[in-house]
Amino acid sequence: MDYEDKIEEFKEYLLLEKKYSQNTINSYANELKKFKKYFIDKKSLKNLNNKDIKDYVQSISGGESSKSLAHAISTLKSFYKFLLTQKYVKNNPLDNIVQPKIKKDLPKVLSEEEVERLLDIKLTNHYSYRNKAMLEMMYSSGLRVSELINLRVTDIDLEMELVRIFGKGSKERVIPLGDYALDALTEYLTYHRQSLLKKQDSNYLFLSSRGDKMTRQAFFKIVKKIAKDQGIKTDFSPHTLRHSFATHLLKHGADLRSIQELLGHSDVSSTQIYTHITNEKLKENYQDFHPHGK
Repeated sequence: MDYEDKIEEFKEYLLLEKKYSQNTINSYANELKKFKKYFIDKKSLKNLNNKDIKDYVQSISGGESSKSLAHAISTLKSFYKFLLTQKYVKNNPLDNIVQPKIKKDLPKVLSEEEVERLLDIKLTNHYSYRNKAMLEMMYSSGLRVSELINLRVTDIDLEMELVRIFGKGSKERVIPLGDYALDALTEYLTYHRQSLLKKQDSNYLFLSSRGDKMTRQAFFKIVKKIAKDQGIKTDFSPHTLRHSFATHLLKHGADLRSIQELLGHSDVSSTQIYTHITNEKLKENYQDFHPHGK
């Protein structure tokens, strides 16, 4: 029974202390559910040792990708760190467990021309004006999808041309709004948002067809349809605009530290992936256009 109790306490800790999103908490909970199922009839949580954990990792390693396996081990390490802090266990059985190395694929980005096509939306109704404002916001400010859909009207300052964002761990950052995003937001807020409320009361900036908060899934469908309609062939997700934002900034001379601040990365190493994208593009251009490039 100690498994269920401690997992619930851990989830509460992630929510209240770490300020993790519900999606992140759910991913941790799903990993711990498998962990509990494996051990609950064999040994109590308090008595698990290094060999037990190694046996468990071995049991799941066959059917998991290196990324999934790394996530499983990372979840257990966080869980045991919590248990040690609580003094529920005296030793950490994860001490000698090594996470598999994950090859990081470079994120997909759109070219500047593709971004222009994506943002060139036909403005015919309240929804198209909302979609235009959302996409302009993402590309202008490099927001995560979760940050975008959780924006409230009070987070936007049109006069100061700023947006206030609460990112991972509820860390706050303030980002300037570009002219295109500012124009699209002003148009949406002035003439269209009120019509989407459908007599409801909501402080969320971007509203769904039901008049309540936009969901990640709904936004994903909207973006995929717009990309298809605009003839964009690049493998595409809403997050692609965030990657494109950072890559295009770097290409035009922005320094890495400034991009780190704009993206809300706690460590500059997370931002450095965009230098790899830029370098890969330079290499492609060299090979395509230099007389002795190939």
